[in-house]
Amino acid sequence: MSRMIRLLILTLALGLAAAGPAAAQERGPLRIEITEGVIEPLPFAIPQFVPENPGAAEMARQITRVVSADLTGTGLFREIPRDAYISDVTSFQSPVQYSDWKAINAQALITGAVQTTNDGRVIVKFRLFDVFAENQLGDGLQFAASQDSWRRMAHKVADAVYSRITGEGAYFDSRVVFVASSGPKDARRTRLAIMDYDGANVEYLTDSGNLVLAPRFSPDGKRVLYTSYETGSPRIHILDVDTVERRVLEQEAGAMSVGPSFTPDGNKVIYSLARGGNSDLYELNLQTGATRQLTSAPSIETSPSVSPDGRFIVFESDRSGSQQLYVMPAGGGEARRISSGAGRYGAPVWSPRGDMIAFVKQNKGRFHIGVMRTDGSEERLLTASFLDESPTWSPNGRVIMFTRESQGASGQPSLYSVDITGRNLRRVPLETAASDPTWSPLLQ
Repeated sequence: MSRMIRLLILTLALGLAAAGPAAAQERGPLRIEITEGVIEPLPFAIPQFVPENPGAAEMARQITRVVSADLTGTGLFREIPRDAYISDVTSFQSPVQYSDWKAINAQALITGAVQTTNDGRVIVKFRLFDVFAENQLGDGLQFAASQDSWRRMAHKVADAVYSRITGEGAYFDSRVVFVASSGPKDARRTRLAIMDYDGANVEYLTDSGNLVLAPRFSPDGKRVLYTSYETGSPRIHILDVDTVERRVLEQEAGAMSVGPSFTPDGNKVIYSLARGGNSDLYELNLQTGATRQLTSAPSIETSPSVSPDGRFIVFESDRSGSQQLYVMPAGGGEARRISSGAGRYGAPVWSPRGDMIAFVKQNKGRFHIGVMRTDGSEERLLTASFLDESPTWSPNGRVIMFTRESQGASGQPSLYSVDITGRNLRRVPLETAASDPTWSPLLQ
């Protein structure tokens, strides 16, 4: 059962002349300057994509809604209600009436068309316009795939719009593996699940017979590491996302292995191995099976995360008397402490951009998701609650998803996301209790 849908992407010269004479005077894209301050969302219009054959009407409506939801969900864009439109788009080839869109203060206009084919495919094409400059921004794009992958094509349209306007990398066409749970706090049943980044299309990867936790995607998004108590003690498993086949990584008898993380090349796993009340970081070569000890200290080292260039590892350790964050060379060696504020720090995760580290901080009875530079400077707390934990980065390093658990005996964990500026805190809509998210790279 394949979950990686092959998608045909064609860049077309979709008739720049159709945008009017001003389209020849192409300029740089509309640009949202993303800062720590309050941002006024950019107003955009997205008329319902035009169905180009009778069977495409409902799919055109659904795709238009997902594109809009992706953009507005960032907090950077605001959709202009359709009842404010002066004119509509009834043909993908029709010239844009810029004056009608200026009158309602639309700064960006997204037009599109959808066609279904007899062989079960759907074709989506779109254009993006800068209304006040009366320019088309970039080439039109066309996406074609099976009809059951229509949401992926909507995400790809939104990714293209987002990147052209913000100048940042895309992240909508991605997935998240998480731990789905049921039952009371003291007797939860857990299993691994996978979903689209926005909570849609949930599928289960394991059964609910054993406690599972801390999944981590491989750099290519095809495998997931996680810890399972299937044998009674924690052991690291590796699971193929497409086939759902899994195997246990070997470890020495009597030891407990937790907190695994892939190296950027996907060939090695860094993890914490505990025995005799002490734990150290180890490296496992997945090709040869060889292991190497990376730390040797009378303390607890865990939660390793490797920098995108593969040169350094950030991890948590209590070697200074409380949980703090340390960075050391990827091959082992002297570690330097980078956390310096009050409270305890844990669960560090390196940003895919390589410029920041996300973490969990506990101080004065509150939990926080925060970010800091890789040298520990510019610490910024993004959230505060009874219990926030398990941060994971979006593929473009702009958004962090994490677990938030409510108080009380009946409290349940949920997934939330927040921008690295601390804005746009949002709950991921799921019907199940959920924790321990890990965000995939962009899908291929």
